[in-house]
Amino acid sequence: MRIELVKRPQQSRFFMVVSPIIAIGLTVIIGALLFWLLGKPPLKALYVYFIEPLTEVWSLHELAIKAGPLILIAVGLSVCYRSNNWNIGAEGQFIAGGILGSALPILFPQFQNFATLPLMLALGMIGGALFGAIPALLKVRFNANEILTSLMLVYVAQLFLDWLVRGVWRDPQGYAFPGSIRFSPAATIPEIAPSQGSAHYGFVLAILAALLIWFFLGKTLKGFEVRVLGLSPRAGRFAGFSASGMVFFSFMLSGALAGLAGIAEVSGAIGQLREVISPGYGFTAIIVAFLGRLNPIGAIVAGLILALTYLGGESAQMSLGISDKVARVFQGMLLFFVLGCDTLIQYRIRLVTGGMTAEGAR
Repeated sequence: MRIELVKRPQQSRFFMVVSPIIAIGLTVIIGALLFWLLGKPPLKALYVYFIEPLTEVWSLHELAIKAGPLILIAVGLSVCYRSNNWNIGAEGQFIAGGILGSALPILFPQFQNFATLPLMLALGMIGGALFGAIPALLKVRFNANEILTSLMLVYVAQLFLDWLVRGVWRDPQGYAFPGSIRFSPAATIPEIAPSQGSAHYGFVLAILAALLIWFFLGKTLKGFEVRVLGLSPRAGRFAGFSASGMVFFSFMLSGALAGLAGIAEVSGAIGQLREVISPGYGFTAIIVAFLGRLNPIGAIVAGLILALTYLGGESAQMSLGISDKVARVFQGMLLFFVLGCDTLIQYRIRLVTGGMTAEGAR
């Protein structure tokens, strides 16, 4: 007996819309079972994980801080994936943007004026775009698999960042701890409401980016090119669109947004360049992109949901005494169920037993 997946002639639009909700519901159910197996009261654990972080104003600010980079990166990945290019290295592009954007306040600490922050953000986008161009070049020039090359470059970026903050960019007044000098106020993204919490305008940048990319995909010729080449490369070639040009465009756009998220995180939430500037935003944003149906507006909602898993993991760690890895488990389950639901929307399962078939999952 074997299992076959048979392409459905027509996909259900209803299930295309509700599948993220189904995936979230399944994640909550399996999560409750997970807490029960850990010896924790399931209902209390779910409350601590999903509800308690939303009951305080400062928690909402923390939610915005964590959602901002997830939304920015996921919006860029949505463009990449819709063009049928698979960028798995947004974490490395996030770090590259943080590094290049931080070069200005670290190498020129006396440069403090109204242009400092915009230049840092621009450098962050350039750093991410250039790092994203590497797997694009390898794919176009050598037909290298972009999944592998973009993923491997993540470790290059991480090691280079570690070398910088422990070596040439280490703060000489930092008592030998890894990390750069603290950024000046001119090099720091301001907070939205300083008296209530520490959320900064990086979250606003993420919302604006999502709206701009939504308009770009739906209302411009280049956005139409992205969609056509993603759905049918052959049709795109007949229309005169360049597949290799789209590889560069999609990778560099997603890299630029990841780099913007990186420098926004460094200059807003952290305030200096450290050996670790991301808890895995670049990988979590992949889940955000798919949960948001590769739609920039959907990425906003999905980014807030995944940001809640970070806060919930921290809250559960303190209140229930469980490992911080539980947050990653929830994120992994969510991606599993999202992809599982999407697979069942596009395919039906057929059981093949010795020449006879039994069809299911219609």
